[in-house]
Amino acid sequence: MGKLEIVLNNFESMEVVPSLFVFMGNFCSHPFNLSFPSFSSLRLQFGKLGQMIAAHPHLKDHSRFLFIPGPEDAGPSTALPRCALPKYLTEELQKYIPNAIFSSNPCRIKFYTQEIVFFRQDLLYRMRRSCLISPSTEETDDYFEHLVATIIHQSHLCPLPLMVQPIIWNYDHSLHLYPTPHTIVLADKSERKVFKDTRITCFNPGSFSSDSTLVTYRPCTQEVEFPAS
Repeated sequence: MGKLEIVLNNFESMEVVPSLFVFMGNFCSHPFNLSFPSFSSLRLQFGKLGQMIAAHPHLKDHSRFLFIPGPEDAGPSTALPRCALPKYLTEELQKYIPNAIFSSNPCRIKFYTQEIVFFRQDLLYRMRRSCLISPSTEETDDYFEHLVATIIHQSHLCPLPLMVQPIIWNYDHSLHLYPTPHTIVLADKSERKVFKDTRITCFNPGSFSSDSTLVTYRPCTQEVEFPAS
């Protein structure tokens, strides 16, 4: 968590701090399943994260903190949408950060008139793996742009076969992208990317744990910044 503390220190020194910090899983380096060795250890680590955030009073008082589970985090199943992280794991963190928000995956937030969708899934890899015909490179050879075009045209966050990605049908509407939101954050372990057109801004912040990458986003201008790692 040393790299994260450096990031928080930098924001703490700013006069105007971000309105929202979004943390997206996976929150553990090992897949969370029945053979997971230590639930209590992960709970303790969340508590330490809460202490770290609380040590930055300017951020604690003026920012909100949103936590979205990843595909290998704790939960009843791997079907989408994923429910929020279990309270047992997060209550230590909430003792230090009472206004922390633990949401489902995907998650939608409203910022004034804008709708922003967050989705944590290794979608680019899985879409390419399930692809029968390679996408045309006539207009672009950027796979991220092809991914964005696919989900926008399908109006669905995860247009994969059910045998590849199960979906809870009663909540399939949470994956719909109609009407098209203003911004989509497709959090993926692949390299960070951004795609913008007249209708939408879509970006992948990359993996902070692996590459120390993060993204700063300004909804008022729909500007995406890639701070130096």
